[in-house]
Amino acid sequence: MDPEVTLLAQSAGTTLIALMATDAWYHARDGVTRLWRRTQPERAETVAAELEASREDGLAAVAAGDEETLEELRLQWQGLVRRLLVAEPAAVEELRALLDQLDPGGSATRQITQHATASGEARVFQAGRDQHIAER
Repeated sequence: MDPEVTLLAQSAGTTLIALMATDAWYHARDGVTRLWRRTQPERAETVAAELEASREDGLAAVAAGDEETLEELRLQWQGLVRRLLVAEPAAVEELRALLDQLDPGGSATRQITQHATASGEARVFQAGRDQHIAER
């Protein structure tokens, strides 16, 4: 299996789930539907309906704090996209361009998990990116 296809599918699954609760969702949904319409037109309407159902499930999962469902949705879309790219290798560049439009900095695909424990008078400072601490 082509590792590039796998990574691109992972990025697509993560980006779709990350954008579900944003204004960019409609652009993502339309772009993915267009990709299917061009490569596998017989499945395009089914994929569009699955995207909407996934969004409803994803929004409910976010509201409930259900990370497991969000991970399942991400894996579902990763698999669907990977199978499309394997069947239609010409779609790789089109998907890459769509992902670049949807998430130019790749921030949706970066996931940071942090855990810390402080006791007594200890303090913990954590940041997923830049952190500036000015104590006086």
